[in-house]
Amino acid sequence: MRSQLNKVFSGIFLIFFFFSLNACAKKNRFLTSSTVPAARGYVKITMDKNKNFDIRLKLSGLAEVQRLQPAKQGYVVWMVTQANVTKNIGRLISSTSLFSKALKASFESVSSLKPIKIFITAEEDINIQYPAGMNILTTNQF
Repeated sequence: MRSQLNKVFSGIFLIFFFFSLNACAKKNRFLTSSTVPAARGYVKITMDKNKNFDIRLKLSGLAEVQRLQPAKQGYVVWMVTQANVTKNIGRLISSTSLFSKALKASFESVSSLKPIKIFITAEEDINIQYPAGMNILTTNQF
């Protein structure tokens, strides 16, 4: 009887543990793009032990930037902070996998500022400080 009770409590503990892990991470899907309708993906934001925000993107179905009309140099990932500041957080590099022709991309960055929105643009200059190109994908506010 006691061993069965321990198993039940262990199971309940594991369930709460997994739910607490998911509660700490915010996962937000990108809205459907009118520029690149096949593009899909999500953003996952977690807080690390130093109270920084870990930002991870997973995408698929992106068009090569050279095939956009007009052609661009690269995809840039932007975040909007709580202070309503838009910040370039890096270049998105896409690739194809060995068994798939779908263009896939992943991106990771860390920020001390809390993001409230993430979006991706296609830019002529990937080092640009303010978005000027085509908006490819965007999330709703977190």
